[in-house]
Amino acid sequence: MCGITGYIGVEESASILASGLKNLEYRGYDSAGVALVGDQINVHKQEGTIDGLTIPNETSATHGIGHTRWSTHGEPTDENAHPHTDCSGDIAVVHNGIISNYDELKRQLGGHIFESETDTEVIPHLLEEEMATGADLRAAVMRVLDRLEGSFAVAATHVDYEGIVAARQDSPLVIGHGEDGMYLGSDVTAFVEYTRQVSYLEDGDVAHLYSDGITVFNEGERVEREIQTVDWDASAAGKAGHDHYMHKEIHEQPNALRQAISGRIDELAGNASLDIDLDDRFLQAIDEIHIVACGTSYHAGLYAKELLEELVDITVRVDLASEYEVCDGHDTRRTLVVAVTQSGETADTLSAIRRAKAPGMTTLAVTNTVGSTITREVDDSLFIKAGPEIGVAATKTFVSQVTALALFATYLGRLRGTLTAGEGVDILGNIRQLPNAVQSVLDSESRIRRLADQYTGSDAFFFIGRGPAYPVALESALKLKEISYAHAEGFAAGELKHGPLALVTENTPVLAFLNQSASPEETLNNVKEVESRGAPVICLSTPGETASFCNHTIEIPDIGRLEPLVANVALQLFAYHVAHEMGRPIDKPRNLAKSVTVE
Repeated sequence: MCGITGYIGVEESASILASGLKNLEYRGYDSAGVALVGDQINVHKQEGTIDGLTIPNETSATHGIGHTRWSTHGEPTDENAHPHTDCSGDIAVVHNGIISNYDELKRQLGGHIFESETDTEVIPHLLEEEMATGADLRAAVMRVLDRLEGSFAVAATHVDYEGIVAARQDSPLVIGHGEDGMYLGSDVTAFVEYTRQVSYLEDGDVAHLYSDGITVFNEGERVEREIQTVDWDASAAGKAGHDHYMHKEIHEQPNALRQAISGRIDELAGNASLDIDLDDRFLQAIDEIHIVACGTSYHAGLYAKELLEELVDITVRVDLASEYEVCDGHDTRRTLVVAVTQSGETADTLSAIRRAKAPGMTTLAVTNTVGSTITREVDDSLFIKAGPEIGVAATKTFVSQVTALALFATYLGRLRGTLTAGEGVDILGNIRQLPNAVQSVLDSESRIRRLADQYTGSDAFFFIGRGPAYPVALESALKLKEISYAHAEGFAAGELKHGPLALVTENTPVLAFLNQSASPEETLNNVKEVESRGAPVICLSTPGETASFCNHTIEIPDIGRLEPLVANVALQLFAYHVAHEMGRPIDKPRNLAKSVTVE
């Protein structure tokens, strides 16, 4: 969740670390700090956003480490901010993750002075003890790692040690290979303006970064990590004139969709062409699919269940990754487990995949991040190709995940004979229309903004839908609540009368999906129920299908099963403008971070 950055080279490290922290702020913004290494280690850290952190230029400091924090142990305070140091101040450490046995380790460190409430602070003191025996920093890190339990990414420096030592276990770290030095980050955005040549550390790796290279060890043996070129530049991680990353990324969705479907549609054959290597005979033989995911990705999985069960005629189970258990009663050899995760580093999803692999189930990741942990642990990966997403509230990755899964459902249906070529042509035609359909919704932003302004301040917002619109109702409510802090809930439309109707008043707008693929006639009955109780109704519907009793209508292009996905974009804009009107920190919602790498 937190963000680590580091640099060692020939340039002054202060400005490089500062830009890295700013680029990683979406991973945590409770507090921030740096350790600059020159003749001594100078630590500058404080509670609050990175904009409030003063980092002086220290010309002799050509290497250092930095951290932006999302709190787990201890409140956001100056003392709890990273980096943390040992008693002498000669060692500085930054850490992502959780050290689950830190209480026990702290008790073992009698005589050491602790200044924070964090689990991290045991690490520099453990390093201090190891180095007191004559070990250098790399050897000390290796010994200390053997004593740590939990998940972590760690970077450490010592005033008399040439280099940065970094290590990972269940939390990502990426190395940047530049002409003027070596870079370290929790992800590529930390240093992409300096280099696009990267290598990804794997679990158990301990890396020693020098100014002109790197050595990596795993279980005491030297290993090589492939250098890759990331396929986007620094401008892709900027705001491009938008007030917020979220707004920019909402507007990037037509292009993200074009990337997601590029080269993957063969309309002539009515089939999808996917760059996956799962054996066709296995895919023809499976009788069950399990989808595991969290948050927005879970909603994408629920949408995919609708598509897969209809197009492939196969049993699909969707689980929150944190709740997933491998139960008896099905043939693990005939089950495919699909993990949906934007970052590829989500701790709960990784744990679910490991539980699935234990009895031998085949696994597929649907992810946005090449080189992520999950891509190394599953049997195959399907990339959504959405490009970098900085906003904490997922937008373009949701539409790209559903689109990739729709392509997979089409491929699987054609492979198994449950989908004819003509039916394949129809669904692929709808997929091909997605970018333009989304653009048409974006072009109506001014009207959506006026609706948002009108209903900002409502007591609550309720979203209702059926079929594929139900997971979009859940997703739309999630978007609104996470960036505006307003009370918002998504319901299956038919469930309103089984309890939630008690919450409906004239100050609780109801946003209803009346798309042709989402049983609009039945949902209209539910709209009448809330309308009769005085609730204002905003309908999302196909042009010409507007109900006379809707207070407002947002028209959505008719593209069949994917119409609710396009409606979702309208509600992303609605959520954004409600939050903007309320003055919320849209890219930095309280208590949340982009990549959840702890369980």
